[in-house]
Amino acid sequence: MASTSRTRTGRGRGRGRGRGRGSGSSSLPPPPSTLPLIIEEFFIVVYEDPLVKKELPKKFADYLDGKEPAKVYLRAADCGPRLWTVEVLFDGQGRMYLDKGWEKFAIAHGVDFGWFVHFKYEGDDVLTVKVFDGTMCRRYYYSDDEDTDDESDDDVKPCIHPL
Repeated sequence: MASTSRTRTGRGRGRGRGRGRGSGSSSLPPPPSTLPLIIEEFFIVVYEDPLVKKELPKKFADYLDGKEPAKVYLRAADCGPRLWTVEVLFDGQGRMYLDKGWEKFAIAHGVDFGWFVHFKYEGDDVLTVKVFDGTMCRRYYYSDDEDTDDESDDDVKPCIHPL
């Protein structure tokens, strides 16, 4: 009799397998191809002259499609509130470049061959930047400059990397 009570409660030998597992809807997230594309962070590796224009990833350029900015504002992640104005070029074939103004930013932050530059898109055409040197260690900077308007002067006021 004990075995029949097991059968009645749905236990034993796999009876009812697969039943009661939901109403047909899955609790899994949708496949990645159906999720909206949000590109907030990306990086470049400086393989050529660090002072010439830099190409940004095509997926980031695609993300900005239809709202391509004429310029972006770079902010070093830990170098105060200063924004570096950098003109942006789009080549008509989906590629985006940091152009005029990149050289000043690169000089001020000592960007060199083989370095890794991480960008985070903050919206409103602002990119926060972290710089990693040839040892793949992040460089930290600080600024003793109170002036945050880089458009009014032509001098490069470097951020200081404490050794």
